[in-house]
Amino acid sequence: MEKNRQPEVGRRSFLKTTGMAALCGPSLAQEIASGESRWPCVISTWNSGLKANPAAWAILSGGGWALDAVEAGVRVTEDDPEDMSVGYGGLPDRDGHVTLDACIMDHEGNCGAVAFLQNIRHPITVARRVMEKTPHVMLVGEGALRFALSQGFQKENLLTEKAREAWQKWLQDNDYKPQVRPGHDTIGMLAIDVQGRLSGACTTSGLGFKMHGRVGDSPIIGAGLYVDNNVGAATATGNGEEMIRCAGSAMIVEQMRQGRSPQEACEAIIRRLYNWRKEKLQGRQVCFIAMDRLGQTGAFSLRPGFEYTLSTAEGGHRLMKASYLLDR
Repeated sequence: MEKNRQPEVGRRSFLKTTGMAALCGPSLAQEIASGESRWPCVISTWNSGLKANPAAWAILSGGGWALDAVEAGVRVTEDDPEDMSVGYGGLPDRDGHVTLDACIMDHEGNCGAVAFLQNIRHPITVARRVMEKTPHVMLVGEGALRFALSQGFQKENLLTEKAREAWQKWLQDNDYKPQVRPGHDTIGMLAIDVQGRLSGACTTSGLGFKMHGRVGDSPIIGAGLYVDNNVGAATATGNGEEMIRCAGSAMIVEQMRQGRSPQEACEAIIRRLYNWRKEKLQGRQVCFIAMDRLGQTGAFSLRPGFEYTLSTAEGGHRLMKASYLLDR
């Protein structure tokens, strides 16, 4: 991984020349001066980040905006036909339609989302256009598609032969229930740039063979993703219905606001969810990653198996195993 290392990009000199340390308030200024901050930094869910994070890092290491970085990063996964839970190549719903959900949020609280979007390869970029070009936060279904087409996006068939074959096999073998997989679903990505700006993105094709029209947590601000530049950011992967029920990403940020580290915050919300709904969580996976305003990170899951990708100037791009609550 040595070849992936990048030199730290002028964080201290930037702060000195712009006076940003003073504008951040004495607490953050002191933390920056002490060398505790880790800017820039990228963290994303699953090993898909090994492909996605370098695209984000290329922007961050050049002094670019975290929002541009997370969009560019998750677009790599949306383009990957081998990732059957995101974008092109994603598993269809039970009726054979690939439907996509995504959201994006920046350091100022601006956010955009699309849900139940079909035939558009990059829902994350459509979500950003919703944020920047409309007065709304979320567009869904046919309305989201019409908006995307008005913005110059092209319709295309996102159902690959591999995904179609998986769907047909499921139709033959299954009792018409959604596929609950222990492995990958969703890519969520968080980044902080050399100016200390946090941003996040989350994109998915959702639960394989879901009911037509089902939307999970990934496009929902506060559930699948939340960013507060005064505190930190969090994003989720796993069973979306559970993330919605506990407003997981927003609650993790609130835990950090109360003084917990990103790791402690992720653990606290998963423990809270488990204590509340343990009988309903049989066979379900819930996972979070988080980052605070210094670029410190955390990751935790309900069950074993969750991996995430961390990119820093010091460590390159590293696949990490998250700690977990239950043994199985």
